[in-house]
Amino acid sequence: MNDLFGTAPRSGRDSGYSARDIEVLEGLEPVRRRPGMYIGGTDETALHHLAAEILDNAMDEAVAGHASFIEVELATGNWLTVRDNGRGIPVDPHPKFKPLSALEVILTTLHSGGKFGGKAYATSGGLHGVGSSVVNALSEKLEVEVARDRVLWRQSYARGKPVTKLLDAGPVQNRRGTSIRFRPDPQIFGALQFSPARLYRLCRSKAYLFRGVQIRWSCDKSLLKGEDTPTEAVLHFPGGLRDSLQAEIGDATRAIAPIWAGEADFPRTAEGQTGGRVEWALTWLDAADGFLHSYCNTVPTPLGGTHEAGFRAALLKGVRAWGEQRSNRRAAQITAEDVLAGLAAKLSVFLRDPHFQGQTKERLTSADSARLVETALRDRFDHFLAGDPAQADNLLAYLIERAEDRLRRREAKDTPRKSATRRLRLPGKLADCTRENADSTEIFLVEGDSAGGSAKQARNRETQAVLPLRGKILNVASASADKLRQNQELKDLIEALGCGVGDRFDIARLRYGRIIIMTDADVDGAHIASLLMTFFYRELPELVRRGHVYLAQPPLYRLTQGAKSVYAMDDADRERQTRAAFKGSARVEVSRFKGLGEMPPAALRETTMDPGKRTLLKVVAPSEERARTSELVESLMGRRPELRFQFIQERARTVSDVDV
Repeated sequence: MNDLFGTAPRSGRDSGYSARDIEVLEGLEPVRRRPGMYIGGTDETALHHLAAEILDNAMDEAVAGHASFIEVELATGNWLTVRDNGRGIPVDPHPKFKPLSALEVILTTLHSGGKFGGKAYATSGGLHGVGSSVVNALSEKLEVEVARDRVLWRQSYARGKPVTKLLDAGPVQNRRGTSIRFRPDPQIFGALQFSPARLYRLCRSKAYLFRGVQIRWSCDKSLLKGEDTPTEAVLHFPGGLRDSLQAEIGDATRAIAPIWAGEADFPRTAEGQTGGRVEWALTWLDAADGFLHSYCNTVPTPLGGTHEAGFRAALLKGVRAWGEQRSNRRAAQITAEDVLAGLAAKLSVFLRDPHFQGQTKERLTSADSARLVETALRDRFDHFLAGDPAQADNLLAYLIERAEDRLRRREAKDTPRKSATRRLRLPGKLADCTRENADSTEIFLVEGDSAGGSAKQARNRETQAVLPLRGKILNVASASADKLRQNQELKDLIEALGCGVGDRFDIARLRYGRIIIMTDADVDGAHIASLLMTFFYRELPELVRRGHVYLAQPPLYRLTQGAKSVYAMDDADRERQTRAAFKGSARVEVSRFKGLGEMPPAALRETTMDPGKRTLLKVVAPSEERARTSELVESLMGRRPELRFQFIQERARTVSDVDV
């Protein structure tokens, strides 16, 4: 009888996989098992994401108009306290989860909170209902106090589970709000500690983003360790983003004198609810590179998103319209790239129901935000330009100059690079680097589109190019000249290198200083690397003699214990690393990379592509052993299989490990 997935076992014996193997994680256990799904990892950035989650909740109370100050205190022992004077988390029994209080439900249940329906908060940074519960799950200890209706309540937790009941701590007269004190779990984060400087910058940026809040910062002096961070500070900026931008650009020379700052409300919804608002501050710098820092509901969006797209569109259309009004035809050549080149800007939007990419909210994906931001800014930008025609003309001239510089640079680009890229006609295959100096650039030859995709994400776009090759290339040692000329993969490779082959070889036209063969750490990968080395040795020997050809050394294993990860090149290295890095602990998690395409781009960059950390093997052919090398290549890769058979027979007895 056939089952749903193929032929059922005939013997009736246990296949080794049954319902007993299906594990159901309950409560906050999924967070502790896979913290990366919720906070992006277990590194220093993820650690500080815990602080941001709790601070975001306090900021939501302030933005909603219920809190006027937030206190952030970093103490010895890696304890962080965030306290606000808002309404306080509800402590009455939850109607669905009685007898549990709403407070305990929020801290112990994923996707719980008051921000789903939109009644408690018009706009908020915490949207998924996982922030507080995730912090609780990843904290060794967490203590919460709620002052509500003139009564103080306390409860303590350990690794996500309550260790006390919700206790009535007695009446309070002049206090309200929520206080959360927690210490991240060393089982998750190892020895990582909160950085006072990083937390202080986070508090300052939040104060800039909402001028109606006062953030009171304090830090134990012993934690500063020489950092230029105050032990105490009151952060309050009535000028909002204008103050933030002014502090960041300092005395930098501007292309236009003023900082243009403002805010605008979005249209109300069909139900009459607030649609949110946008705030901005911007100017153009004369000689420095610009930046655009964006936020949504006070949450940073470092990867940008739809709000930035609307912002760029409003500025570009406004500048072009001003140029048309001034009868300046050259304004039509201005692009968004020119507008952003020297732009120094802060953009903050507040939306009712924003959509982000991932739990860490690094990119805004709300479709309507582009239209809302562009509409809100466009008219106001037109009025700003018309209000000071002299400054507007200066800005127009500055952006036209930027556009013409861009066009000149494009024309002056290295001709061999342009022609090779055109002839390749592989925009989805060759990912070229931007730097023109061949001595400081390198190209990675990888096997297949999957590995090519990971390599393209992991590379340094300025100095590293990636060319994926389809499968195993032609063996040039046994192929005819006609087959060599007709092979598309080798033609693409020769075109990408730019130096030609045979009689047309010219080392001066080589477009990369290093040619790095980067294949999987298995038998197939070694075979492909051998075929490529044979190609370079037989067809482009000058590149080998001059030391341009290298072999990358990707790891085969990743060893993980808690927040610590190390990489091993082979089985022997895995055993050495286990003993050295983890002292032989039996709880080391071992992951074997099946191929480069399965390696996360960050791991591929760290282990194999980062010039500061990687190991490369240079392919050499010593002149004194040239005859022996040629003989070996002919025996192993040539047209006579009997020579390969003889080579194997002579060395079979010395083989100690065979990867089959």
